[in-house]
Amino acid sequence: MSEISYYSPEGLKKLKEELVHLEQVERPRVTQEIADARDKGDLSENAEYHAAKEEQSHLEFKIAKLKNVISNARILDESQLDTSKILIHSNVVIKNTTNGMEFKYRLVADSETDVRNGKLSVNSPIGKGLLGKKVGEIAEIQVPSGIMKFEIVEISR
Repeated sequence: MSEISYYSPEGLKKLKEELVHLEQVERPRVTQEIADARDKGDLSENAEYHAAKEEQSHLEFKIAKLKNVISNARILDESQLDTSKILIHSNVVIKNTTNGMEFKYRLVADSETDVRNGKLSVNSPIGKGLLGKKVGEIAEIQVPSGIMKFEIVEISR
């Protein structure tokens, strides 16, 4: 059974647009590449044909995976969420208790993750460690390099 993921309206729209692009632009392009390579003769020794078939296989897998994500996606009504604790789609400011550095993140679904733009997956070690915490609490998070401690400075929507 697939896991339900929660998205912002913009995030779900982006996923749907990517699916349309893959189905209406990339799939016909790859199909044409296969047809062009097939026209070149013996398929057993045709590297272009095998490469195009491989690309088609990867593309179809990606399309199926994206359809599954979209079918299990739910739009989150942020107005109904408790703003006193960290949940998906929370904007958080955290401070590393070791060096005092502050970070600002928005917790999002896996496919919306973009750490460079401050979007952190709720399924990442830090995301999981922050869920449910309130302002003033210390989150002790197990990361590959050891345990990091973050103070929750601010939570907003």
